[in-house]
Amino acid sequence: MESMLGKNKTSQLWLGLAIGVTFGFLLQKGRVVRYDVIIGQLLLRDFTVLKIMLTATATGMVGIYFLRSLGLVRLHPKEGSIGMNCAGGLMFGVAFAVLGYCPGTVAGAVGNGYLDAIVGGLPGILLGAGLFASSYPRLSSGILDRGHFGALTIPEFFEVNPWYVIVIFCCFIAGGLLLLEAHGL
Repeated sequence: MESMLGKNKTSQLWLGLAIGVTFGFLLQKGRVVRYDVIIGQLLLRDFTVLKIMLTATATGMVGIYFLRSLGLVRLHPKEGSIGMNCAGGLMFGVAFAVLGYCPGTVAGAVGNGYLDAIVGGLPGILLGAGLFASSYPRLSSGILDRGHFGALTIPEFFEVNPWYVIVIFCCFIAGGLLLLEAHGL
């Protein structure tokens, strides 16, 4: 299947569109495209977003590595650095706090016709991407290269089977979700 999709760009686009529409539908059904739910998360009053993201993280880890173990996908981790993570996290965090949307929820909110996402979200994404692209040459030889660690994954760093890391992470995630539910959050 991987080789079939790898050679057929039209199939890749249709599959991407189908996955994107499904993702947007699920975000909408989970109510995380609503501004009040996202702000509730930022104010630590409504943990719907955190629950969905933790569940998606666990599902994604298991699903991707299961498909990898069957030989259906290959992973291509990108190189990273402490500087990249800090700069990206800062840009994402500021934009998220100011607008109340992340890129995925902006797309879902636009799909729902929410005016704040259409007027603020889309221009914000374009402006942020443009500013980053124009400043990338200066950033790439500076802060983005600090603490370079290459294309190293957590299992590679600890030199263990990826399933050990997945099981540990999934246990922490399940424990966190149970704790949130136990406290009515």
